[in-house]
Amino acid sequence: MNKVETPRWMQDKHFNEVLFCEDFLSAHPMVCVDGSFFTVEGRVADEEGIRKQIYEMLRPYFTSGTARRATTLLETLRLEAYTPELPIQEDRIHVANGTLFLSGAFCTEKEFCRNRLPIRYDPSAPQPVTWLRFLSDLLEAEDILTLQEYLGYCLIPTNRGQVMMLLKGNGGEGKSRIGVVMQKLLGGNMKNGSIAKVERSPFARADLEHELLMVDDDMKLEALKSTHYLKSLITAEMPMDLERKGEQSYQGQMYVRFLAFSNGDLESLYDHSDGFYRRQLILSVKKKPLDREDDPFLADKLCDESEGIFLWCLEGLHRLIRNNYQFSISGKAKENMETVKRSSNNVIEFLQ
Repeated sequence: MNKVETPRWMQDKHFNEVLFCEDFLSAHPMVCVDGSFFTVEGRVADEEGIRKQIYEMLRPYFTSGTARRATTLLETLRLEAYTPELPIQEDRIHVANGTLFLSGAFCTEKEFCRNRLPIRYDPSAPQPVTWLRFLSDLLEAEDILTLQEYLGYCLIPTNRGQVMMLLKGNGGEGKSRIGVVMQKLLGGNMKNGSIAKVERSPFARADLEHELLMVDDDMKLEALKSTHYLKSLITAEMPMDLERKGEQSYQGQMYVRFLAFSNGDLESLYDHSDGFYRRQLILSVKKKPLDREDDPFLADKLCDESEGIFLWCLEGLHRLIRNNYQFSISGKAKENMETVKRSSNNVIEFLQ
């Protein structure tokens, strides 16, 4: 019977933290930037999984205090894996099967990155017929182009578009299915949340660090008391002050985009400036036909076309970049923006 070899970090019954971290990183390559771990698959959102791996390695050699030691080693691992910077790469999309450069090149090799999408890049993926039919029933043709550009815009870590998107309807049109599809494309790089909470809670903003998109599936119609943080996140070009519970505030580079679905407008109690409204792309969805029968499996059918939808979004991203990050905005969308702006300002309404 072969004797199990004692690891080098546990020689002569003495535990060596540095050697343990070296061996751990050799088996599980990762880097630590600003306190967060990143692998070739992107940011490690579940650090409890790392702690569990450490615990399993320690368990054969310790009979007590193992969990506490694993927690301590997790902090030591941050120092051992520390790297000062991990670049924000706007020229490529890290996908499940490699790296897609916006120049058109594709490489199957993976590198450490901030965001890796769970979707595979398949240039021969079939056209997403169900998705295109769904959009034609939901939006006018000109607004579909805007949506295509915006969803493509959410594939790379950048705020150059300087806007958020709001899809507005009376309810029941199926617009929230877009959020389900984006979850399929972005995976853990997308969060569901509340725009009102982002403005109100400092901890909510920190939760959006390293995220590509936040979806507000049913935006509250209450007017925002403040719009400072929302505007700053939409146009973020410099690091922002972020705060987590029980921790010292720190500077973080933000590139999250916002996509909201609502039955009304995003309004502010006190901010009626042009700066607040020009940061919104507002698309009106078509009314639900009275004789339409809802398909409870529509979201599943759309997600089955995810690889084709990814190519569709990519086409929108390329068009947006060619237009220097200026979105194609229909006359109706411009009218929506002006209507919201006028209705929020009683003085303008009175003068008219």
